[in-house]
Amino acid sequence: MSNRVAETVRVSTLELFFDLVFVFTITQLTTVLVADPGAGGQLPAVLMLGVTWWMYDGYAWLTNAVPPDTTVRRLLLIAGMGGFLVMALAIPKAFDGNGIAFGIGYLVVTIVHMGLFSKSGTQSVVGAILRFAPYNLASAILVLVAAAVGGTAEYVLWAAAFVLQMITPVLTGTEGFIVQAAHFVERHGLVVIIAFGESIVAIGIGAAPLPMDGALAGVAVLGLALTGCLWWSYFTGDDEAAERSLGGIPHDRRPRAALLAYGYAHLVLLYGIIVLAAGMKKAVGHAFEHASPATAWLLAAGVALFLLGDVLFRLVLSLPRNGFRLGAAAVALATVPLGRSGSVAAQLGTLVVILAAMLIAERLTGGDREHVLGEGDRGGGGAG
Repeated sequence: MSNRVAETVRVSTLELFFDLVFVFTITQLTTVLVADPGAGGQLPAVLMLGVTWWMYDGYAWLTNAVPPDTTVRRLLLIAGMGGFLVMALAIPKAFDGNGIAFGIGYLVVTIVHMGLFSKSGTQSVVGAILRFAPYNLASAILVLVAAAVGGTAEYVLWAAAFVLQMITPVLTGTEGFIVQAAHFVERHGLVVIIAFGESIVAIGIGAAPLPMDGALAGVAVLGLALTGCLWWSYFTGDDEAAERSLGGIPHDRRPRAALLAYGYAHLVLLYGIIVLAAGMKKAVGHAFEHASPATAWLLAAGVALFLLGDVLFRLVLSLPRNGFRLGAAAVALATVPLGRSGSVAAQLGTLVVILAAMLIAERLTGGDREHVLGEGDRGGGGAG
């Protein structure tokens, strides 16, 4: 397949179906944080998202190189979905009795991933995944053993699996992988927008047992406006700029940039969405009350983490105006006292204003983006 043909590949409906199963894990992790927003919930949530995202993103790389266009490939991908579903179902009590189920699901996901990747017709891709496979299997085994031993050792082994995954590219290198920019950017954008939907679902779940009144409607609309601002910051033009930038990177250096921008940076960004969704779920029904410490911190930290992950993503791909986003992240954290001494609605409204001001400031300095898009057009043309 020529590079020019490869760059036109788009996401299939089966991949989107796969993403819907993955995003169920987002819902489950939000539940973990709502039940325990302190360190007792945050640590397991970070570890579970870390190992889950590593393999989910591995499947994004997989279908980028091995499209699910045959019956065997489709059936294997559906088998991988089954493993992810078992993992997601086990998440709420993965550190309290369901760890074996999570570990078995994770092992299935890892084995299917390795088997499907080996079906690539490109020898360099097969060689690359064979370098990664032993480390992925070792991480899955660590998670399974962690469930068997329990106690403090369980957390240590989970952390070891997480760290091993994060350093695997350093140990093996990313040479040999092929990244088709259009498909890669679209696939990650889809999972982000589906994850945004979790924030809205969280509002609906929190509101379900409550009587419908003006306060409930107001906090729901503010939550929607806040999520809408985050959507705007990620999707209005910058997704196209990211595709042009990634496509303009030479093929031999593109896998490393893709890993940094969409692997590591998006892990932070997605955790921000999970934290924000937990905050929104706790906020519903308390619009004009003082925010609890947990609610105030979840709302502020969710926005700040999303923006931090977004800035890291943008820095890798040389997208401009990151100072506005870093500033907005810092100011978002400063809204905690407002929520504590004022109200949930006041904090949500202020967060919306902060993000709207950030977007307006970026719009007023939009000439930089036009310059980057122009460079991406030239670079992408050369790479294709």
